[in-house]
Amino acid sequence: MPKMKSHSASKKRFKLTATGKVKRTRVGKNHILTKKSTKRKRSLRKGGFVDKTQTATVKTMLPYA
Repeated sequence: MPKMKSHSASKKRFKLTATGKVKRTRVGKNHILTKKSTKRKRSLRKGGFVDKTQTATVKTMLPYA
């Protein structure tokens, strides 16, 4: 049986923790930063976790993670 393919975009965006949660980064920190407040940009540095309703979907895209 051939190897399964990982979803390339998901490999770049998500990481799995040891407990099985899916870590993600916040969106909106790449460009047009001049109009965003310092407080908003600072809060965008912190990561987050994928919602439990979407976790199974992300895990299917990352079969070897």
